[in-house]
Amino acid sequence: MKGVMFDFSGTLFRVESTAEWVAAVATAAGLTPAEGETGAEAELAELVRRLEHFGALPGGVAPSELPAEVVDLWEVRDLTSAQHRAAYTALTRAAAPLAGLDADALYDRHMSPAAWRPYPDAESTLRELRRRGVPVAVVSNIGWDLRPVFRSHGFDQFVDAYLLSYEFGAQKPDPTIFQAACDHLGLAPVDVLMVGDHLAADGGATALGCAFHQVAHLPVAARPAALTPILDLLG
Repeated sequence: MKGVMFDFSGTLFRVESTAEWVAAVATAAGLTPAEGETGAEAELAELVRRLEHFGALPGGVAPSELPAEVVDLWEVRDLTSAQHRAAYTALTRAAAPLAGLDADALYDRHMSPAAWRPYPDAESTLRELRRRGVPVAVVSNIGWDLRPVFRSHGFDQFVDAYLLSYEFGAQKPDPTIFQAACDHLGLAPVDVLMVGDHLAADGGATALGCAFHQVAHLPVAARPAALTPILDLLG
């Protein structure tokens, strides 16, 4: 392999937990319960449960239920920023957030670099790829610009190209987005490895002849070294 494509969420970075997400927005809105207010704490805990049921946090827990008005939008949510926001704010509203917790404020929080943490071996892996002269592309199904997350964590220096579905107009597993990434790297697909957590979406690169390495979409602390093995796959 002479080049690598990486997925973003669940591969290089993981979004904060739903509880942390809610707490950050609640604190900003002045809604954090005082210590000992067990009723308020229980209410927030129940909200977290409902938000996870509907999968309202992008990059977080997958939905167990989609409201009827979101079903059609869900499959194309990553094609435009408007569709992405509409889908996830609808899921948040379905969870009936507490008074003062605005669905758009919750959505905006997940786009903040502070909401994302890199996996423990992400920086060392990217740094070693750069040292070896191996070009890297990030290929993501997403409805917003993730570049500030990479810049905030100092990772932008390791990335040669970003192929984002909402900018490109196609989403994984459509082979055109993988082909475009390979073109940006100046490599044939057979010389490029795709690394991602989603077998159907990220594994779609194999249709072009790319190799595929799957990682588990786990919390950051539970996945210390899933990326490091790809270094052994490179020639």
